[in-house]
Amino acid sequence: MKKILCTLAAILMVATGAKADEGMWLLPLLQKMNIKSMQEIGCELSAEEIYSINHSSLKDAIVHFGSGCTGEIISNEGLLVTNHHCGYGNIQKLSSDEHNYLENGYWAMSRNEELPCKGLTVTFLQNMTDVTPILNKEKKHLEKKYRNAENAGEKIAAELEAKASELIEAAKADYPHCEANIVSFYNNNVQYLIVDKVFTDVRFVGAPPASVGKFGGETDNWMWPRHTGDFSMFRVYAGKDNEPADYSEENVPYIPKKSLTISLKGVQENDFSFIMGYPGRTQRFQTASQLKQMIDINRIRVDARTTRQNIMNEGMEASPSVRLKYASKYARSSNGWKKWQGEELAFQKLNIIGREEQKEQDFIKWVGQKKSRLAQYGQALKKVDEAVAAGKDAERIITYINESVASMGPETVLINFFNTLNTHLKGSTDTAAVIRQSVEETLPLFKDYDVALEKKMCVAMLQFYRDEVDSIYFPQIKENFATLDFQQYVDGIFRNSHFATREKFEQVANLSIKDLADDPLKEFHSAIVQVITPCYASYFGNAEQLKEGSREFAAGLLKWQKGEPSYPDANSTMRLTYGTVKPYSPKDAVLYRHYSTLTGVMEKEDPNNYEFKVPAKLKELYEAKDFGMYAENDNIVTCFLTTNDITGGNSGSPVLNAKGELIGLAFDGNWESMSSDVMFEPDLQRCICVDIRYVLFMMDKFGGASHLLEEMNFSK
Repeated sequence: MKKILCTLAAILMVATGAKADEGMWLLPLLQKMNIKSMQEIGCELSAEEIYSINHSSLKDAIVHFGSGCTGEIISNEGLLVTNHHCGYGNIQKLSSDEHNYLENGYWAMSRNEELPCKGLTVTFLQNMTDVTPILNKEKKHLEKKYRNAENAGEKIAAELEAKASELIEAAKADYPHCEANIVSFYNNNVQYLIVDKVFTDVRFVGAPPASVGKFGGETDNWMWPRHTGDFSMFRVYAGKDNEPADYSEENVPYIPKKSLTISLKGVQENDFSFIMGYPGRTQRFQTASQLKQMIDINRIRVDARTTRQNIMNEGMEASPSVRLKYASKYARSSNGWKKWQGEELAFQKLNIIGREEQKEQDFIKWVGQKKSRLAQYGQALKKVDEAVAAGKDAERIITYINESVASMGPETVLINFFNTLNTHLKGSTDTAAVIRQSVEETLPLFKDYDVALEKKMCVAMLQFYRDEVDSIYFPQIKENFATLDFQQYVDGIFRNSHFATREKFEQVANLSIKDLADDPLKEFHSAIVQVITPCYASYFGNAEQLKEGSREFAAGLLKWQKGEPSYPDANSTMRLTYGTVKPYSPKDAVLYRHYSTLTGVMEKEDPNNYEFKVPAKLKELYEAKDFGMYAENDNIVTCFLTTNDITGGNSGSPVLNAKGELIGLAFDGNWESMSSDVMFEPDLQRCICVDIRYVLFMMDKFGGASHLLEEMNFSK
């Protein structure tokens, strides 16, 4: 193993001259791998200006927004912009039937009107340090120390973990008010110590109405041309020492090390662009067997969510109140639902599995040319394939359960309550107080909960599960699940369970744990646990073999491609991707230009379709051509395309020009390249970005929040 790691370190040191477009690059390696080719296609910055640990740099203006998006600081008073769909859940939580900020939009006209977002965090990267050499040296020492010892593997693992903890604690001491973690890359071949500073007082400043921020809805999702004003704004607050602090009225706007300068010059075809952000997860080091299983599992998810979303959408269409309650739930569900369908189609059209299989055949041929390679990498693919096959059936059942019966509203309430309860019971002797506290913490789930709709979804998901899985995986409840009348069963649950309605759940505060154990829904939950537990045991039973095979395969690929620049799979750590503004041709005789305009919004308008309604004020501004300083050719550019390599998690990422100035926000990929998490497609793959001028036009001319312009910096 140590030979593999030493070889890998050498490979990463010599890889230079990375090409544009493809790649989610590690910031500490920009100088060695990327900056030369970036400058060759137009970048005017140095690597130090982008990422520095000793001076302020662009990385200090980029944040991990929540746990799944990116945002950027655009003023020296902590003002932050991200996508509308990234702020969606928090805006929905702040909304009510009386104050529907999601539907109608909102702009704080003073700091006092900025609304606290409970539970929302933003994270600033402080430092990334490669600690692979340190951990490798320690591992080598421990292998020698425990060469003939009993349980040597366990002892080595324990002491390696202790060494990692030592590095983490040292980093915390060097960086007060910060968190530190060791994160693995290249399928556990490389480890970085990452130091972050997390702010917990984040307040909602404003966003356009859903008719702008989500214009086009699921119909336009992942599609080009796009006309969505996908943005929202928040502000980061800190204690008076400018350090992270829990919410307090005494807190003040955070003064960042760096804020982005905004350019109103727009983009032209072939302009250099780069994106910094937190891409979530890619699968570019996975094998063909893993990819086949991924598509298989995604089909289960699509089918389950189709059933649930159809019912959810029916309820939302019938009631504005229900729409508000389920808007965020539906958006979270449908985003993956549509992506997985596009991914399945792209896999077929672009022969993704076939191309991966060919790559593996070539890899095996290369490995077989030397005995040393056979010793290091010869069993890698076999280990992965065997582990995938062994856990295949179990993973399918786990997915069926989690996407159907475990996602039912009352079941979700029950799971959250007991998870909270068990956490608080540790170290407490006051069971009654813990139950009351757990009820209080779980009650917010009922804010976005409609009993009639939940009943329909419960019946449908029970039916879906019974139709799809073998009877050996049916839950063993008092009734015969195979012949159970689900409507009657669900009616009984909602009539008798303490977890099915808010009114009954509030009574839980007065009950004992024994009383809760007799709840009719608890019986169903326990039966599902009995089904899923052995599946998890089977699925994770080969986890170490899968991990080992994946590690060896990635190390072998890097050795095979020695001298070529390499980047690891996305894992929610900050990355940089660079390329150009560019159109594309999705099929024969069709050419999509690189930008869209407000004219397209008007052309798509359909007053009878919720997804394509256009606000009256926006139409007035358009007809009057009242575009202010945001106009281009007597119109407003709404969105544009770049070749930047992104994935989920990059939503809200800043799109920057050659000078590092903000020109837009990344918010989507395009339908024709939905397999991009597995393979980059240079001719097809595009990043869809909302133009910063459309963002500011909607904030200023439409929203009336021109006061925010005063704290922003604009290029001259």
